Amino acid sequence: MSDYLSLSYDKLKQYIKTHPQDEEAFQHFLSLMREKPGVVVKGGEAVEAELRKRLSS
Repeated sequence: MSDYLSLSYDKLKQYIKTHPQDEEAFQHFLSLMREKPGVVVKGGEAVEAELRKRLSS
């Protein structure tokens, strides 16, 4: 699905929850997360923890 590029952050988050197999959309979501101020993720477990936190809210 290439339409994920036009989704808002919140709609993309919902899309990721319901389409976890869409790797391109997931990577796009991660890039948007990295652009948000105050998010410092250094890798591995930190990425997983931050992603869980953001997807659950």
